[in-house]
Amino acid sequence: MRLSTRPILRRVALTGAALLAATAAVPQASAAAPDDRTAAGGGLSAVIRYTENGVPHILARDYAHLGFGTGWAQAADQVCVLADGFVTVSGERSRWFGADAAPDFSLSSATKNLSSDLYFKGVRESGTVEKLLATPAPAGPTEDLEELMRGWAAGYNAWLAQNKITDPACKGAGWVRPVTTVDVAARGFAVSVLGGQGRGIDGITAARPPGTVGSPTGPTALPQGADPAAAAEAAREFFDTGRYDMGSNAVAFAGSTTASGRGLLLGNPHYPWHGGRRFWQFQQTIPGELNVSGASLLGTAVVNIGFNEKVAWSHTVATGTPVNLHQLALDPADPTAYLVDGTPERMTRRTVTVPVAGGAPVTRTQWWTRYGPVVSDLGPGLPLPWTAQTAYALNDPNAANLRGSDTALAMGKARSVTGVQDALRRTQGLPWVNTVAADSAGGTLFTQTQVLPRITDELVARCSTPMGRATYPASGLAVLDGSRGDCVIGSDPDAVQPGVFGPGKAPTLRDAPYVENSNDSAWLANADRPLTGYERIWGNVATPRSPRTRGAVEDVSAMAAKGRLTVADLQKQQFANRVPAGDLAAADAAKACSALPGGTATASDGGAVDVSAACGVLASWDRTTDSTSRGALLFDRFWRKLTASTPAKDLWLVPFSAADPVRTPRTLDQAAPGIGRALADTVAELKAAGIALDAPLGEHQFVVRGGRKLPVGGGTEALGVWNKIEAPWNAAAGGYAEVAHGSSHIQAVGWDGGRCPVARTLLTYSQSSNPSSPYYADQTRLYSEERWVTARFCERDILTSPKLRVALVRERR
Repeated sequence: MRLSTRPILRRVALTGAALLAATAAVPQASAAAPDDRTAAGGGLSAVIRYTENGVPHILARDYAHLGFGTGWAQAADQVCVLADGFVTVSGERSRWFGADAAPDFSLSSATKNLSSDLYFKGVRESGTVEKLLATPAPAGPTEDLEELMRGWAAGYNAWLAQNKITDPACKGAGWVRPVTTVDVAARGFAVSVLGGQGRGIDGITAARPPGTVGSPTGPTALPQGADPAAAAEAAREFFDTGRYDMGSNAVAFAGSTTASGRGLLLGNPHYPWHGGRRFWQFQQTIPGELNVSGASLLGTAVVNIGFNEKVAWSHTVATGTPVNLHQLALDPADPTAYLVDGTPERMTRRTVTVPVAGGAPVTRTQWWTRYGPVVSDLGPGLPLPWTAQTAYALNDPNAANLRGSDTALAMGKARSVTGVQDALRRTQGLPWVNTVAADSAGGTLFTQTQVLPRITDELVARCSTPMGRATYPASGLAVLDGSRGDCVIGSDPDAVQPGVFGPGKAPTLRDAPYVENSNDSAWLANADRPLTGYERIWGNVATPRSPRTRGAVEDVSAMAAKGRLTVADLQKQQFANRVPAGDLAAADAAKACSALPGGTATASDGGAVDVSAACGVLASWDRTTDSTSRGALLFDRFWRKLTASTPAKDLWLVPFSAADPVRTPRTLDQAAPGIGRALADTVAELKAAGIALDAPLGEHQFVVRGGRKLPVGGGTEALGVWNKIEAPWNAAAGGYAEVAHGSSHIQAVGWDGGRCPVARTLLTYSQSSNPSSPYYADQTRLYSEERWVTARFCERDILTSPKLRVALVRERR
């Protein structure tokens, strides 16, 4: 598609003589075939209009040119992080950084570079990504997406060729190199399998047949691995979304609840603040074809979460279990062959050699079956020993899914929540997230349309192994009998990929007054209209909700009942910093503290600690995690210790009730023995660190940017705060001295009847990772001050920006 950009560029010129350079028409695309050689010399170009906070608005005539501008602009802000990720997906981390060092976990859960390289180099050498690229749509990527990825690679390469790297993280580094379309697609593949094979990389690359070096032979491995109760608990923990370094809140309000009669959306994804899973903010425009604003994960050529003139959407990490296991019955004569209906099938060997810095190359063999790779464990708590009789294979349908960016692209062109739902149905590319959306007509949507193995409760009842009968109810992890042909996973007629659920089976709620998700299952997307009837693999029902879900449902249902909502109400909700756990427990904890004989409690080490000063601080605390709140830090440290050491059943006098899931459990048991111990440990900890019990939170929860200490409000998962912030405790550095993950690309979007959406955004960690960039900490300062960015979406808003800077970027032939 070739569309003239001259009219818009003429309007750019009207802003002043300084912009005249941008009035040249974008060069015509090359007529050559769209391969990487064309990207290197075919004259791709784009116009980039930068507004406040370094947000680029990328204007191009077609998808290849749009990808070019996107790759260029991403490289300008994040070249070192991007280059590091390309080292990962090419399987070269050990070569550059050493075999035993740890990756940043942005593209997998591999604990060492060596295991990461063995997996990703195996993916490369097997041609997995190339085969997916060659698969025709809808099962494979569309031509538009392939053009975007081709252009992205060309834009990234052109930036490298025409600019000097100033970021000290990779300045002069030999591992920064040009990339190809396959590299870009490989990064998308890594994101797709992040919740499946990507979480099992250590187990995939460590699996060995019995009798070989490193194999878990002997009588000690099997009982632990085969213990159903232990496996159930380990699987529950492994797939517990509350333990991820990604999460999110999102809420959509229907027109019946708003002042304008139109929809509202607040998206608050919780992602890492450092490394390759950062978001990056931008707008993409092909006149007459696409106009969408929002954020993408680094290395992605599309807007993943965002809005256009008619609809806005966000995603939350879903509870669907994206994998299952098949327990293999092995051929007695050969542990690398398995039986299906009595007939042996040989495993496929995937032998990979990885170069290692300062040492000899390492060669390992991985073993693959019709179900997927053999895996030796899913985390240290769930060993899956390969013995002479049994092995386990991991089925991850997202290893055949390169459609995620097509889903995002289709959503960016949707004109309503109906259009969003249709985009999800047609492309079926989301691997591990829910979707929450609102539109300018007042519609709302919650749907868990994600790629999941088609594991029905009926199939599990027929085909589960003893371990599976324990793990499936606990976590949704099915362990099927791989020796039986009648236990094959079936397909739905509306699924574009074999072996997965069709979108018709996804838990979905349309046009409710509000729809909300905070990483629990779909059950309480609207507490007045619970979703039920879905298979266990999608998530659970009638079980306790997290404090964050409970607090969120309380807040948004009250907002919906109040009505007359505006974007300003969404902004208030984002920074309300209410602590649901504090509302439930702080007053009772203060009473329990005051009742301690002599104001003294016994710490974990057996020492007596005077905790009397803590009682009043807890009682007077305002129950928020505002940066100025006194008592928030004390309660936070106390609550973490109490909940880590005391089971929930021993904390609450009123137990959970499925009939009242938002208000139960409640009423802290003041006699719970763990309360005194947690108080003593907390008081001792803070005193040893020289931190006053009533110190303002922001003095000890902060980040340092450019030598300036920026206080950070918000709170942890355990507290249930909407504005989630997770930071490692470092008393020597002053407390929570750097954010690990939490609120990231925040957007509050609505419509007021005008041509343009009303949108406020905030990228908490800012656009660039380069400390020398003016966009390294500017939005972080805004976040610290609870201030927002007014989004510039329509042309008149972009062109009237006082910070407008226009660049015409192109390849040099």
